[in-house]
Amino acid sequence: MDSTPSPSSSSPFDLVSSALGRYIPRGGAAADAGPADAQGDRTTRRRVPDSPAAGGRDQILGAVNLDRELRITRCNLDAPVFAGLDAGAGSPFVDLLPPGDVPTVTRRLRQVLETGEAHVARIQRLRRGDGSELVVSMSILPAAVPQEGLTVSVIAMARRLHLYAAETAIGTSLDIGDTAQSLAQSLLAWGDVAAVDLDFAVWTGEGVTGKGQGRIRLRRAALVPDRAWPEGYVTPGDDLPSDASRLLAQAVRRDDAPQAIVMPDREAVERVLGSPRAMRALVPGDRSAGVVCIPLVLDGAPPVVLGVAEVWRRADCPFRDSELFDLQELVARTAHHVDLARQHQREHTQVLALQRRLLPRTGGDTIEIASVYQPATPDSAGVGGDWVNSFPLPDGRTALVVGDVVGHGLGAAATMGQLSMEARALLSAGLAPDEVLEHLDETVTLLDDAESGFAAGYSALGSTCCIAIYDPVSHRVALSSAGHLPPVLVSPDGHAGPLAVRPHPGLGAEFALREPFDVHTFDAPPGSLLALYTDGLVEDPAVSIDEGIGRLADAASRVHPWDALQQAARYVVSVLAPEPARQRDDVTLLLARMIGYRKGDTATWRLPARDDAPARARAQVSALLRQWRPRDDTRDNALLLVSELVTNAVRFATGPITVRLIRAGHGLLCEVGDTGNGRPRLSRGGLLDDGGRGLHIVHRLTTRWGVRWTDTGKVVWAEVAR
Repeated sequence: MDSTPSPSSSSPFDLVSSALGRYIPRGGAAADAGPADAQGDRTTRRRVPDSPAAGGRDQILGAVNLDRELRITRCNLDAPVFAGLDAGAGSPFVDLLPPGDVPTVTRRLRQVLETGEAHVARIQRLRRGDGSELVVSMSILPAAVPQEGLTVSVIAMARRLHLYAAETAIGTSLDIGDTAQSLAQSLLAWGDVAAVDLDFAVWTGEGVTGKGQGRIRLRRAALVPDRAWPEGYVTPGDDLPSDASRLLAQAVRRDDAPQAIVMPDREAVERVLGSPRAMRALVPGDRSAGVVCIPLVLDGAPPVVLGVAEVWRRADCPFRDSELFDLQELVARTAHHVDLARQHQREHTQVLALQRRLLPRTGGDTIEIASVYQPATPDSAGVGGDWVNSFPLPDGRTALVVGDVVGHGLGAAATMGQLSMEARALLSAGLAPDEVLEHLDETVTLLDDAESGFAAGYSALGSTCCIAIYDPVSHRVALSSAGHLPPVLVSPDGHAGPLAVRPHPGLGAEFALREPFDVHTFDAPPGSLLALYTDGLVEDPAVSIDEGIGRLADAASRVHPWDALQQAARYVVSVLAPEPARQRDDVTLLLARMIGYRKGDTATWRLPARDDAPARARAQVSALLRQWRPRDDTRDNALLLVSELVTNAVRFATGPITVRLIRAGHGLLCEVGDTGNGRPRLSRGGLLDDGGRGLHIVHRLTTRWGVRWTDTGKVVWAEVAR
C-alpha cells in the first residue's frame, strides 16, 4: 500500500505529486492496459476512489511520470479527450510536443529536475499521431519521495478554461515585454506561430491617443515559438519596415473601425502586403501562410489601437468562425493589460530618468568619482529610494551624499529626489553637514507620517543619509550621518576599515531622543579612497552586518591606485552583492578617490585684525602672483578683491583673519575667514552713500562669490577668472 506523506513534513507540491503518482496506474503506461481498462473499469484502474477526475468520460486530468532522462515511465492519458497521444512507456516525452516547442519545454523540465521548484500551469500544445494538436494546461512537479524524476500533469482545456487561464497569465506582469510574451504564448494554441507588434509609443510608455493613422510605427514585442527564423524576418525588439507597418495598420483599421482580418493563404497575404520586403519581414516561413490579424484596442471614442496580434498557421488548416471568435475575445480581454503595462513603463521610465539625473558625475581635478546603482528586481521594477550624489561646491570643496528612503516605488523615488535636491541646495549655500541633516530631519516630518507612508509602500520617516565634505587644500573630510552605515576609508598604504562614526537615529525619528548631529573630521591624504554605500550592499542573512562591512573594506583595499575607478566600483559590487535576481534590496555604492591640490597651487596667511591687514595681504598675494604669472587684469582684480574682503573682515569682525589663495584650473579662488557671525549681503546703495561699496566691487570683479560657515566664524570666498 502506498504511504501518504504527512502534511507537517511535505510541501503542497509534494502532496500534489504524491496524489498524481497514486493516480497513475501501476504496471506501465496506459497504452499497455487491457481492453477493460481502456473502458474505465473503476474497480481496477482508479487509485483514488474519491477522485472525481479519475476515470469516466468527463475526465480532463492526465498525469505522466518521467525519469531523469525525460522518458515516460508511467502515464494515465487513456481518457477519450487524450485519444491519439502516443505516450508509450520508454518513449521520450518530447515526442508529444510540436517540434518548435521542444527546446523551451525541455529547458523547463530540466530546470525543475535541477532546482526542485515546480513549474505550474502553463498553456501547452500536445501533438497527436494524426498531426492535430490538443491544448492543455501543463504543470511540471518534482516526483514525490521516494520516487525520482518528474510528474507532469496535463489538463485538457475547454474553450472557457483556456480563455480564463490565458487572461490570468497575461495579467501577472507589469512589464510590457512580459505581457506581450504571455499574450503570444496564449495565442499559440490556435496556430503555428504567434506574434505581437505594438505601436512604438506603447512600447516606450507614451500615449497613443490622437496618433495619425498613416504615422503608426510598429515594433515586434513578442514572438513564439523560440526557434531559428529566416533572414530578414522581424524578431522581438526589431521595428517592422515602414511599408509593413503602414499596410498592417491599414488592414486592421479599415473604415476607421479596428477589426480583425483573415488572410487565408499566401496569395491573399501577398495581395495585402505587396512588397517582397514586407513578405520577408512578416511571413514566418513557406508552410505558415495563413494569418489572422487582430487589433489590440482600447475602448473609447474613438477607439485606440495599441498594436496588432498575429496568428499564423498552415493554409490547409483554415481558421473556423468559432476560432476567430475565441481569438478576438482573448485579445479584447487582455488589451487593458497591455495598456496597464504601458502606463507602468511610462512611470518607470520617468523615475529612472530622475534617478539617473541624480547619479554623480565623474568628479574634477581634485577628486575622482565612480558609482554603481543596482535596483532590486522585480518588485521594485528598477525604482527605489536609494540615492548617491556628488557635486563641486562653489568654494572648491566637493560634497558626497548617500541616502536611503525606506521602501520602493514612485513614492520612495519622489521622496529621494526631494531630499537629494534639498541637501544639494543647502550644501551649496554653505551650510555644514550637520546643519544640512538638521534641515532634512525637519523636512521628512513634513512629508508624511509612518502610517500613510507604509501604506504606500515607502516611508520618508526613518530615511538615512550620510554627507561628507572634502577640502582639497587641507586634505580633510568633514562627515555627518543620520542613521546610515559608516563609510569605509582606504588609506594610501592600503589599510582599510570603517570610520568610527557615532551612531545617530534616522531622519524624522521622533520616537528617539533628539540629539544634535555630530561632525566627524578625518584626514584623507591624496590617494585615499572613500566608500559610501547603502545597506543592500553589505546585508546578508547568513552573516552579521559587521562582517558585511568587513567584506566591503577587504574588497575596497584591493583597488589599486592606478585602477580605473568605475571598473573598480563594479568589481566591488560584484564581490559583495548577490545576483540581481536574488537581491532583496537596492545596492548603491559611491567611490571617491582623493586627489587634492598640489602644494604649490595653494597658499595661506594668518593676519591680525588691524588697520594694516589689507596692505599686508596685498603684499603677500602680489609676491605669490608674480610666481604664478596670471594675466595682468587677473592679477589686478585679485589684489583688489583681497583688499576689499580683508577690509570688510577688519571692519565688521574680530580676531585673526585667514587669507587663502587657490590656483584652480578655471581661475583663482580667494578666501578670507574671520570670527564674525554676520552674513555679508549685497544691498542697493544710494549714489551719495559713504560705505557699502566693498561687496559691489567684489560682485563686479568675480564670476561668483559666497559665504560658508565654520566652527569659529565664517569664510567669504570669491572666484576670479584666470
